[in-house]
Amino acid sequence: MKKASILAACCCALVLALCSPVPAGHGGHERPEKRGILLAAFGTTVPEARAALENVEEEVRKAFPDLPVRWAYTSHMVRRKLADRGVEVDSLETALARMMDEGFTHVVVQSLHTIGGWEFHDLARNARAFSGMAGGFDRVAVGGPLLNGREDIRRVAELLLDLQPADRRPDEALVLMGHGTDHPADALYTALAVELRKRDPNVLLGTVEGTTGIGEIRDRLRERGVTRAYLVPFMAVAGDHARNDLAGEEEDSWKSVLSRAGVACVPVLQGTAELDPVVRVWIDHLRSAMAAW
Repeated sequence: MKKASILAACCCALVLALCSPVPAGHGGHERPEKRGILLAAFGTTVPEARAALENVEEEVRKAFPDLPVRWAYTSHMVRRKLADRGVEVDSLETALARMMDEGFTHVVVQSLHTIGGWEFHDLARNARAFSGMAGGFDRVAVGGPLLNGREDIRRVAELLLDLQPADRRPDEALVLMGHGTDHPADALYTALAVELRKRDPNVLLGTVEGTTGIGEIRDRLRERGVTRAYLVPFMAVAGDHARNDLAGEEEDSWKSVLSRAGVACVPVLQGTAELDPVVRVWIDHLRSAMAAW
């Protein structure tokens, strides 16, 4: 065989070797399958709000008793504040690296965010990057946020009305506070608000940083002659926003703004992650992500 032909044959063999599938595991050896769940929340620095996340973990463990569950907080600010108190919580990337070192082959990262905004998309991009590492995971799937489509919006609207304070009268308002964002996904809050008003015109949803604020809600309550309102966070946990922006005593809190408008306010400091029927929406997204394994 001529030298040129030999060289061409060697190059071809090298390319085929590089492009061929490599068995999972280190050193090209098969490894046992190990599956796990990573719950990823924004996080909270409020100790009382932690119960909501603990409830999610409890429900997930009930639904998937044979799978290990790990945690990550996506907020650097929350992790830093907790670290200052001596409480260490992993970032998404650190938690995935630990699971990789533990030999997990398949991981579902379940977002506990409310909508697919900036943080969710960062989470999804970084999580999926771990599936392409040599000797890493065979598969990393990502479960969607609470409002992950039209059916979720209808389902969550019905759940919120089913789970509202039992002593609320029809002439009283239910005011829900979401976080809000400048991401296009903020439109999901508007879509949910429409679904809620279809079912009950005295149920209003606004956001801290989104399209509909407390001023618009105050004006709607005035127009309807509502004089009493239950204030409820539409967030996974009743953390800082719920305790200060919603129910705080500062003059710009929602409670203060509505009180000055003649609306008596009853704060209900309960996050959506404390409500088992709502948690089951996240669990259904987790189950759907597992189907991709």
